[in-house]
Amino acid sequence: MSGLVVGNATVKAGDRTILNRVSLTAPKGGVTGLIGPNGAGKSTLIAAMLGLRRLSSGTIAFNGTNLPGMVPGERAKLCAYVEQSATTAERLTVRDVVALGRVPFQTAWQTMPSGHDALLVQAALEAIGLSAFATRLYHTLSGGEQQRVQIARALTQEPQLLLLDEPTSHLDIQAQLLVLDLLRRRAEAGCTIVLAMHDLNLAARFCDHLVVMQAGAVVAQGSPDAILQPDLLRQVYGVAATIVRLPGSAHPIVVYDRAETDAAAAKLD
Repeated sequence: MSGLVVGNATVKAGDRTILNRVSLTAPKGGVTGLIGPNGAGKSTLIAAMLGLRRLSSGTIAFNGTNLPGMVPGERAKLCAYVEQSATTAERLTVRDVVALGRVPFQTAWQTMPSGHDALLVQAALEAIGLSAFATRLYHTLSGGEQQRVQIARALTQEPQLLLLDEPTSHLDIQAQLLVLDLLRRRAEAGCTIVLAMHDLNLAARFCDHLVVMQAGAVVAQGSPDAILQPDLLRQVYGVAATIVRLPGSAHPIVVYDRAETDAAAAKLD
């Protein structure tokens, strides 16, 4: 089956089960959003996809290939990853950091990026709106600017599968829309995109498919229309919410009414 397919994936830490028989699909050429409260297992699932967390049982395959079992260098030619935050003390320019996305494709004796590499780096900087930052030192940038640089770095890998963990968490509203629209276009060009998100309205606007996680398990998956329902939001997030639509809009909008007292108190204990 094409796309990303996770079958009964289980991750344990000692006696504790972190992911419990997780099964999901992320269709090829679509944007799949992993949603759920803090601690639901979204980041662990992405780490398992990358082989950074060992599966106790189950499978994770992309286009029929065992994804976590791939040699890291070969997986990097297929899959790119953007973590929640990435810092370095090295004095690298923004262009240097973005160019790291081409390392998996370079030969051992290559000392400089090729002309093709340079074109991809420049295109990624322009797409993410950071051309003017190319010579800035990466460590001097704000958290949101660094996040956009990391997304540009991932784009230069020309991935078939792009995994992102909270890619809009440090971004202002304009940058959030710019980044998610860019990812939407990459999906339409054939890239399979999986991203962990907290903002349900952005997820409804930009994702084709949502996977809801709670306590290390998948509790629902489907279209935003099917998933974003008051009963499910109360069950998973402990909030009362109303789902509305603006005239002419194809996307549901979540309006939060209140936190359910018992559920909210339990989260704070």
